[in-house]
Amino acid sequence: MKIKYHILLVLFLTYVNVAFAWQSGYTKEQFSGKEEGKTEFNPHWFLSLQGGGAYTLGEAIFGDLVSPSVAVALGYKFTPLFAVRAEASGWQAKGGWVNPAITYKYKYLQGGLDAMFDLSNLCYGFHSKRIFNAYLFLGIGLNGAFDNDEVVALNASGYNLQRLWTGKKLYASGRIGLGTNLRLNDHVAINFELNTNMLSDKFNSKKGVNADWQFNGLVGLSFTLGKSSRKVAPVSYEPEQPVSVTTVEQRPEPIPVVEQSKPKEDKIVVEPMKQNIFFALNSARIQDEQQQKISSLVEYLEKNPAAKICITGYADVNTGNVTINFKLSEARAKNVAEALKSKGIAADRIKVDFKGDTVQPYSTPKENRVSICITE
Repeated sequence: MKIKYHILLVLFLTYVNVAFAWQSGYTKEQFSGKEEGKTEFNPHWFLSLQGGGAYTLGEAIFGDLVSPSVAVALGYKFTPLFAVRAEASGWQAKGGWVNPAITYKYKYLQGGLDAMFDLSNLCYGFHSKRIFNAYLFLGIGLNGAFDNDEVVALNASGYNLQRLWTGKKLYASGRIGLGTNLRLNDHVAINFELNTNMLSDKFNSKKGVNADWQFNGLVGLSFTLGKSSRKVAPVSYEPEQPVSVTTVEQRPEPIPVVEQSKPKEDKIVVEPMKQNIFFALNSARIQDEQQQKISSLVEYLEKNPAAKICITGYADVNTGNVTINFKLSEARAKNVAEALKSKGIAADRIKVDFKGDTVQPYSTPKENRVSICITE
């Protein structure tokens, strides 16, 4: 019996390996074309319904100990690699006596909690359209066995069952398994799963050296509840084309000098200037209506040669993601700096900084798509 199970396990693992290799080529082919926008993983719930056969390890012929089994599970996938599910399974289990050869049936229900690891995403990265998705899981559970009347009758007729139980019994269980989902569409996949459950030695009413083992081969459907991925709009990083603005310098009229007995020297205090250069959603291009602010900064810096300017770029936390927003804020700050340089402002007078979406200087999302320019 053990040999047959091991053969099935080897065949399943071989199938997983071949499918991984095929899927790798499929994934590379998909990414060789033009990318229209990034697709990101989206956390979601999932439901699976399964049916198949259970084999409780024993001395009888393998086929004589196979019994029906069903399972239903509800889970939540937190990341591309990790999920948790709660599962209820069971129906019927079988045991066997060698001499004389006889088998008996009893029933069970098992509730379990599994930690699931996505092997496909681990090996090849997340891909929302991948057809073959393999997973590994580890779990614990509580097995409730009942309806053991056939074994009780055998024991009464002369069979010596040293682990005989009656009524209803609860046993802790540990489980491990491999499975795969074959994607049909964004919400439905065909599911195949092999799992092993380690149970108390009392489970099949027979005394043994080791714990009782039950193996399940299941086929079913897996349903994605909600969206498992989301698209992120592409960000425009087109370089800024500076607009030429002619500044007419107005020279003040000469003021006659009036001699005073005690002249006072008035200190001229230069007030700093602040300008907010706002941008469109997912864009680092300086809009036409913001060009007058650029001109004002240039005029100020020309009149105050000792002044310097600090440009800090920001992005709206409600759109995009951390990586995109960081690059977007950098592009916004640098585009403003390039616009000033193109109008004659020296690079050593310009300091560039960018915060991504980690800092939100204003209360409304629209105002946070900005480069804040402050002279010093």
